[in-house]
Amino acid sequence: MLITSYNPVALGDVLIMTTAQATASEQKAVRFGDLIQIQRRDNDQVVGYNLFNASKHLTALAGSGQVTLTEEQVAQINQLLSAAQQPATLKADRAPKFVIGHVLEMKAHPDSDHLQITQVDVGQEKPLQIVCGAPNIQAGQKVVVALVGAMMPSGKLIWPGKLRGVASFGMICSPRELALANAPARRGIMVLAHDAVVGQAFDFQGQYQFA
Repeated sequence: MLITSYNPVALGDVLIMTTAQATASEQKAVRFGDLIQIQRRDNDQVVGYNLFNASKHLTALAGSGQVTLTEEQVAQINQLLSAAQQPATLKADRAPKFVIGHVLEMKAHPDSDHLQITQVDVGQEKPLQIVCGAPNIQAGQKVVVALVGAMMPSGKLIWPGKLRGVASFGMICSPRELALANAPARRGIMVLAHDAVVGQAFDFQGQYQFA
């Protein structure tokens, strides 16, 4: 997995690359010139890299927030890793992380009065199990799913997790969580038209109407 973000206005010319989950308190850093390797303190597992002066090292780096690197850019990063005598080889990940899902079924969470355990078709080989607490979730809906590896507009990363002991592999999103224009303040997931195509990348620039 390779999650990459770039925000030159807020953070300067730094590309942040995350490859595994770890909280800030669990991390330590090792520097190789402009390349900072992020490791877990407990076992030295590499969980990411920060690249300073990123635009000087990578061709055509642009964007703000989560960015998708090209094959060429990932190859340039791998050259930096090789020059630093680091064995890791990163792979480009260009698959969409916000996609259209179809809620196939849902059942009540055994340890909650408001959580639902859903099975959601996102166009993969098998449906994803996602725990959802939205009051308007229903089977049969077309919804927006943030897959594992997605970065929310807030900067939150989506990882596999558990909600009250039940595994969950993604998040069914609300308009506010997607930071859409005119998103209503009330709680509730975004429900799409029935003809929305399962597995298709969600269009953040689309024109959406909210009651």
